[in-house]
Amino acid sequence: MDRLGDLHDLVAALPDGVVLTDPDRIEGYRHDYTRDPTTGTPLAVVRPEDAAQVQVAVRWAAAHRVPVVPRGAGTGLSGGSSALDGALTLSLDRMRAVEVDPDCQVAVAEPGAFNAEVKAAAAEHGLWYPPDPSSFEICSIGGNVATNAGGLCCVKYGVTTDYVLGLDVVLADGSLVTLGGPRIKDVAGLSLLKLFVGSEGTLGVITRVILRLVPGQGRPSTMVASFPTVEAAARAVVGVRRRLRPSMMELMDRASINAVEDHRPMGLDRDAGALLLAQSDAPGDVRDAEIATLRTVCEQEGAADVFSTDDPDEGEMFVQARRIAIPAIETRGALLLEDVGAPIPLLPDLLRAIAAIAAEHEVEIPVIAHAGDGNTHPIVVYDPTDAASEKRARLAFDAVMQAAIALGGTITGEHGVGRAKKAALPDQLGPEVMALNRRVKDALDPDGILNPGAVL
Repeated sequence: MDRLGDLHDLVAALPDGVVLTDPDRIEGYRHDYTRDPTTGTPLAVVRPEDAAQVQVAVRWAAAHRVPVVPRGAGTGLSGGSSALDGALTLSLDRMRAVEVDPDCQVAVAEPGAFNAEVKAAAAEHGLWYPPDPSSFEICSIGGNVATNAGGLCCVKYGVTTDYVLGLDVVLADGSLVTLGGPRIKDVAGLSLLKLFVGSEGTLGVITRVILRLVPGQGRPSTMVASFPTVEAAARAVVGVRRRLRPSMMELMDRASINAVEDHRPMGLDRDAGALLLAQSDAPGDVRDAEIATLRTVCEQEGAADVFSTDDPDEGEMFVQARRIAIPAIETRGALLLEDVGAPIPLLPDLLRAIAAIAAEHEVEIPVIAHAGDGNTHPIVVYDPTDAASEKRARLAFDAVMQAAIALGGTITGEHGVGRAKKAALPDQLGPEVMALNRRVKDALDPDGILNPGAVL
C-alpha cells in the first residue's frame, strides 16, 4: 500500500498546517517524558483544531488501516504516547479552549488545555479543580483523563475520574459520541463515561471534557517532619491515616531529598532518612487540631524534627521541593519511572521491598510518594552509556512491579500502563480480567488502530 500517496488525501482534506510531514517537525512529537529509545517515527503528525478535524483524521486512518497514537502535552511517564513507525500521531495540543459555568460549577475544556489553565479559569469564579499532578503547569487535561491522573491533593480530594462529568469521544470509525454532561448525578445507561477515563487512547480520542469544580480550597497549614528512616516515615503515614485524611501527604526519601538539594538548594535536611510533608486545609480550629495530630503521630514514630507553619508561602516552598523531585533526580542519569501502589497499611512493606531490590540489583532507586494514598514513585536511575547498568535497572524496574503485585498492590496508580508496564499487567489482572479487557477493546476498536501496543 502506498501510504505516502494516500496521505495526500488527508492533507487535502484538512486546513494548511494541520498535517505535519517534515521530519524535523515530526521529531518533536515522537517521545513522551520516558524518552523510550525504541520509539518509532510516525508517518505524519496531525494537529487538529477541533473535533471535526479529529474525525477526518481518524476516518482516514480507519479506511487505510493506519494506527493512530493520540497525544496530549507529551508529559506522560509510561510511554503511552510514544510514536509508532508508519502511524499517525494525533496531537491535541492546539485544542486549548476552557470555559467555566459558575452556576453548574463545571469547566468545559478541550483536551489540549493545561491542568493549570483549568485551575486558573476556575479560580476566576472562586472555584477549584483539585486533581494536581506535579506537572500540572505543563500537562494537558486530555492526558490527565487518558491516564486518570492524580497528584498531590488526591489523598483527600480524589483523582481525575472523580471530576469527569462528561466526555466527547471520537471512536475508531470516526464517529463522535457524547457521554454524560454537566450533571452531578446521572445513572442513565451503562457507565460508559468512566470506561474511557484511564483508557490511554486505546478506545477513543477525547475531544471535550466536562469537569466538576468545587469551592475554592481553604488556606492550608503545613507540617514537615524528618525521620531517621523511610520505613519510620511510612509507619507515620499509616498512623495518620487511621485518624484523619490530610489534604496532602507526601514522602521524599534521602536520595530524592539530596537530588533536590543538588539541583536547587532549598534548605532540606540532607541527613534525614525521609521527609514527610503534610497539609491540612480544614477550617479554623479543625485545621489546628489536624496539624497537632500530625505532629503527635510523627513524634510517636520517631521523627527527629517536626516543623509546622501557617504561612502559605513558606508551605508552598516545601511543596515546590516535592514537585521538582523528578527533574532533579533526572540530573543523575537516565530514568525508569515507576508508579506502584499498595494498600496503605502495607506502605512500609512496599518501601522495604524497594530498598531491597535496589541493593540486590546495585542501582539507585530514589523514592517519592503520594504517601497518604499508598502510591509511590520509585525512580530507577542508570547510566545509559553502560549496558550492564541499564540491564540491572530494567531488572529492578520489573522487580518493583512484582513486589507491588505480591502485596496486593498495583503497577500503576496514576501514570498509566502505556508501553513501559504492559508486560506486567497480566500478572496483576490475571487471565480472566485480561480477556475481558481485550473483549472491550475489540468491541470498540475491531481493527486495532487506536494506540496499538499500549496497555493490552
